[in-house]
Amino acid sequence: ACFFPLHAALFLTRLYGHGITASYGEMCYHDNSLVSASLEALIQHLVPTVDYYPDRSYVFTFLLSSRLFLHPYELMTRVCHLCVEQQRSGDALLDKIRFREVAPKLVQLLTEWTETFPYDFRDERMMRCLKDMTHHVARGDEVRYSWRAMQQMTQRLIKRLSALGQYEEAVAALNAVAMERPASLKSKQASGQRSDVLSVCDDPFILAQQLTHIELDRLSFIGPEEFIQTFAMKDPLENHKGFFRKRKTSNLEAYVNWFNRLSYLVATEICMPVKKKHRARIIEFFIDVAQECFNIGNFNSLMAIITGMNMSPVSRLKKTWSKVNTDKFEILEHQMDPSSNFSNYRTALRGATQRSETAHSSQEKIVIPFFSLLIKDIYFLNEGCASRLANGHINFEKLWELAKQVSEFLVWRQVICPFDRDRRILQYLVTTPVFSEDELHLASYESEGPENNMEKDSRRSLRWV
Repeated sequence: ACFFPLHAALFLTRLYGHGITASYGEMCYHDNSLVSASLEALIQHLVPTVDYYPDRSYVFTFLLSSRLFLHPYELMTRVCHLCVEQQRSGDALLDKIRFREVAPKLVQLLTEWTETFPYDFRDERMMRCLKDMTHHVARGDEVRYSWRAMQQMTQRLIKRLSALGQYEEAVAALNAVAMERPASLKSKQASGQRSDVLSVCDDPFILAQQLTHIELDRLSFIGPEEFIQTFAMKDPLENHKGFFRKRKTSNLEAYVNWFNRLSYLVATEICMPVKKKHRARIIEFFIDVAQECFNIGNFNSLMAIITGMNMSPVSRLKKTWSKVNTDKFEILEHQMDPSSNFSNYRTALRGATQRSETAHSSQEKIVIPFFSLLIKDIYFLNEGCASRLANGHINFEKLWELAKQVSEFLVWRQVICPFDRDRRILQYLVTTPVFSEDELHLASYESEGPENNMEKDSRRSLRWV
């Protein structure tokens, strides 16, 4: 850690048990770990100088969580301004020499920012600030190396933002296709026009592999800052119209929507067939797919499948379930049991993470968490701990914990799926129409009639919709 000079700040040391807490100016440390500071001191701590560059873990942590307190554009403006102003001495030649020495470190900081949080730069103001700094760096012939590095960094950033735009357009197009609902999926199935999942893929391992492709593809476009921006301060200029204006958690939301779609797809596939034997076969197939997802480390698809199979239109099909050997399914449900704060799942996740850390193959590296629980954990960490302490300092211990959870996600996100793609299966999974909740109930009643007056009333009302 970098401490303020003792002659420039009040130095306080206190003993807490076996640890030492020390204050340097407006920054407080415990056993050499930063625990709290004023916002101004944290911003200053981010600014590189000729003989100082912030620790990478600090850079990530503060860039991630600073948006709880100020807009990324404001932070970037202040950091760049401080970096330039600190080199001013009143002597033009000396200023030029000093900036030449600090320029590579400023470029390094901006490179870390653009590579880890590229979506911040969808804001036109951020891009203008980056452009201004490129011009500033380019003023002296002595820093041409830094100028070229700035140019290359900007090109990589634009390429990443372009890929993001293409991804978002592709997801929107796929969703539009999936929403083009036929008048009645059931009637289409009865006439033999609609294929089902078994006609597209009857190998559980292959389907689990294709689900893993979708999961990793969509994970790779979630920005780490989206977890924090879910509960960050509202941007007063969020209605600023411009090319880069986008919802700040759109990719995270799209991923949650994928989970919901998969659950409804599973339920639709089970409720669709007219024959009980066929429904039972599809249930058994999805149990096998869920098992393969567990083996791969794809917990998100696993939970989506379990959720779909536990939806009431599916779970009420008692005659169908009587034809199914549920032993394997019960084991999988036990693994994802929500009791004790999902303790069984968390144990399995730790095992998958350890396997990933010592992996000898790309397949062993795959860890896809149950995403809704990850979001919930981060949300409750934020809600359960104060962001500011009584003295006005920012609670940096909380920011370390937020960064720890999000950085683990970044490791999982960067895994390249090792399985071969099957475009036909992928297309089916993301575009085939699925029943709404009401349609699922109606299809379920048509498969196995109502068993009581409440179900009869429900079917009657659904038929009138």
